[in-house]
Amino acid sequence: MKYHFVRQYKRKYPVSVMCRVLTISRSSYYSWQRRPMSNHQLANELILAKIKQVRQSQPKKEVYGSPRMKDELNADGYSCSENRVARIMHQAGVFSKIKRKYKATTDSEHKYPVAKNLINQNFTATQPNKVWLTDITYLWTKEGWVYLAAVLDVFSRVIVGWAVSDRLKKELVVHSLRNAMIQRNPDQGLIIHSDRGSQYASEKVRTMINNAGYVQSMSGRGNCYDNAMMESFFHSLKSEHIHFQKYKTREEVKSDLFEHIELFYNRERRHSSIGNLSPFEYEKRFRSAA
Repeated sequence: MKYHFVRQYKRKYPVSVMCRVLTISRSSYYSWQRRPMSNHQLANELILAKIKQVRQSQPKKEVYGSPRMKDELNADGYSCSENRVARIMHQAGVFSKIKRKYKATTDSEHKYPVAKNLINQNFTATQPNKVWLTDITYLWTKEGWVYLAAVLDVFSRVIVGWAVSDRLKKELVVHSLRNAMIQRNPDQGLIIHSDRGSQYASEKVRTMINNAGYVQSMSGRGNCYDNAMMESFFHSLKSEHIHFQKYKTREEVKSDLFEHIELFYNRERRHSSIGNLSPFEYEKRFRSAA
């Protein structure tokens, strides 16, 4: 491993200095370097080249660690284990690109009726359009804040609807739910779960849900775990993508969210909780097996 390190960084640091720090002789390093690569080493070089190709050609996949990268490689015909991919990435200094930064607020100080918690942190569903989660988060631009309301299907983690606005009002929630309903046309009895914020508890949203034949559910007061799967989506969205962007305008946010949610997250991003498949692929396989 020490020899690999020297070879990797020899253009950045003097070989003599690295050999001294790593307590190896220069002659042994140069002798090792002249040896022909074994088949295993050649295979590792090919895997590393593919990893770099995936990351360069699809920058959104720079967030992939060894589990998702292993699945990406396997899907392309490369036979390798997660441990091998992790070792290759570590030796090459290739790490997942994630910024861990998250904050959320909810205005639950209102006088609207609050729905019963029908989920109780049981985030499971036997098929699509049985349980939806929804919440609001905010994004910064040079023009000011932009608010994102998203709706997630518990079964496959697919984002079934979303909307953005520069105002944190109930109309934002109505728009996101309407988009989801048009997109999926779920049967009556669907549970729609949210926190107890004033936007979701408003009469307009409650009437919209009831008139469609759906059932409203709300988290307990101040309990973020009651909507943990939705919180997890926002965390991934921000730490894997949003925090690496510098938006100038609100329109720029809308365009970027469409590309990330509709083209990448729903169709390509792998989820360990659904067999390291994308949400669309998971639903496709479910329908094929039905």
